[in-house]
Amino acid sequence: MCAAYSLQMRSACNAESGEHMCGIIGYVGARKVLPILLGGLERLEYRGYDSAGVCVLQNGKIVWEKSPLSMTSGEKVKHFASTLNAKKFDGTTGIGHTRWATHGEPNRTNAHPHFSSDGKFALIHNGIIENYQELKKWLKKRGFRFRTDTDTEVLIHLIHKLYRGDLAKAVAGAMKRVEGSYAIGVISTHEPGRIVAARLMSPLIIGLGKGENFIASDSPAIIKFTRKVHYLEDGDFASLTADKISITRQGGKRVRRKTHTLTYDIAEAEKGGYPHFMLKEIYQQPEAIADTLAGRIKKNFAGVTFGRLGITDAWLKKCKKVVFVACGTAYHAGCVGRYFLRDVIGLDAQVEFASEFRYFPPELDKNSLVVAVSQSGETIDTLVAVREAKKLGAKVLAVCNVQASTITRESDATIYTHAGPEIGVASTKAYATQLAAIYLLGISLGELKGKIKPAARKRWLRELSEIPRLAQRTLEKTKLIKQCAQKYRDCTTFLYLGRGYNFATAYEGALKLKEISYIHAEGYGAGEMKHGPIALVQWTYPTMAVAPRGKMYPKMVSNIEEIKARNGIVLCVASENDRAIKALVDHVLPIPEVSEELSPLLAVIPLQLFAYHVAVVRGCSVDQPRNLAKSVTVE
Repeated sequence: MCAAYSLQMRSACNAESGEHMCGIIGYVGARKVLPILLGGLERLEYRGYDSAGVCVLQNGKIVWEKSPLSMTSGEKVKHFASTLNAKKFDGTTGIGHTRWATHGEPNRTNAHPHFSSDGKFALIHNGIIENYQELKKWLKKRGFRFRTDTDTEVLIHLIHKLYRGDLAKAVAGAMKRVEGSYAIGVISTHEPGRIVAARLMSPLIIGLGKGENFIASDSPAIIKFTRKVHYLEDGDFASLTADKISITRQGGKRVRRKTHTLTYDIAEAEKGGYPHFMLKEIYQQPEAIADTLAGRIKKNFAGVTFGRLGITDAWLKKCKKVVFVACGTAYHAGCVGRYFLRDVIGLDAQVEFASEFRYFPPELDKNSLVVAVSQSGETIDTLVAVREAKKLGAKVLAVCNVQASTITRESDATIYTHAGPEIGVASTKAYATQLAAIYLLGISLGELKGKIKPAARKRWLRELSEIPRLAQRTLEKTKLIKQCAQKYRDCTTFLYLGRGYNFATAYEGALKLKEISYIHAEGYGAGEMKHGPIALVQWTYPTMAVAPRGKMYPKMVSNIEEIKARNGIVLCVASENDRAIKALVDHVLPIPEVSEELSPLLAVIPLQLFAYHVAVVRGCSVDQPRNLAKSVTVE
């Protein structure tokens, strides 16, 4: 067994680090606003959770409360809500915020909302103001006093300074001076019954009600009240009253935005009896994969159809290069896609970190296809890569879960994964559905280019259609995984090994363990093990090997034997009924027999469950791990 891991270290909580995103909600209408704000913030906790705050327009004043939150002691939005005196908040217009700190530690002062010095303006913000130091210096010279350490406070002082009787114009004027990214909501005692919102490179939606309207970072915050939404675009300003919504661009030109209907049920954004969203989402994977495949595999496996894709078959037939761009888990899906396109259809395919793409882009031209993979469609690095790819003349295809998100709007075409809302920060069903969509894309490209014969196409599609059933079988074998989690809960480090198609699976498994259990884990190509990591192997350093049957299987067995020869502990994701592996390793996490090419869809499931159960027995915050947020919407 591994060396003991101290209770103090297990419960340690990081005080501050860079912001990924915050949660925003606002309401204007006839109902009492406080329950709406608090309920929305609970459903936005995955976006930020180091502090929370609300403010309400009431009797000519702004009343407010805000507080730091402690994930370690369980102080989440529900705890914050229990401390509030509801009688104090009797108004019908207000804004709320959950924060993920960037500038200034997470305390009551730095929590949002932020207020003007006269107390007549209040603002909530997701994003980063890059020139805030310059603006702060300019405002201080003009007599403005700063109470917080945040970059956001400059915005409310700018709006206060520029206000001349029209809140929307003051907001537009302030945003003209700002460099960076933002989604904001602003209220003022000067204009009760009004919210002004603006968006640049941070997500913000408008919810449309009858005699009431909403703003929110994401739809789960408001789906209880409305299914009709506008998705604001970069550079949009919105003015909301109970009965009217006006959307303009800088300069005051009015624009119309399409009304979208949310198609999922509020129950999908709740836990549904599971102890954590992550576990629920792991168990939703068979259904989610089936939904991704639904309607896209032709009858009798005669081919793939994406409906109105937005890129013609004629262009795809001429496509000479595919480049996947993504971050984190989505990058691992792109790695599998690269192997599939190279191996099965012989297409020039590569994968790039979106965060590096704009600095060192690959060679692209009018015959290049860039596939942008993103669960949220709002990942800032991937969005910037999309824009860069289009500048270089490539076509862009998004693989995305969220309809009408920014990346889907700016891409030439989109394959939606239809995974439903994924609330847990550690991505699970989003990854599985991204893989399913990428396999469909690869099979479609192979057929268009004449690289996959009808018999092979039929075999691939038949096997792909079986994956939901096989994924369900995999999920039924959890008892051993729980036992392994209990046994190795106090380990301080893990090595994850894979080769070929499961090279990326090893990386994804290691990422999951790191994300939610705070155990150091390193993903490695098994063939590279003897070039360094083998020096670390001993009985205190377990290895998780991914070795289903296939052409890479003998190589993986050889790597495992090298580890066992050095007294290393090996847990192995392997094909069920593989007696040779069972005799060799310490623990087998079985998956059904499936072709090696499609095995990543099943092999990742035991790794997700292992990470989950380790995190649970260690008492970690599974759905909202420290320092992380659901998607990175600021740099």
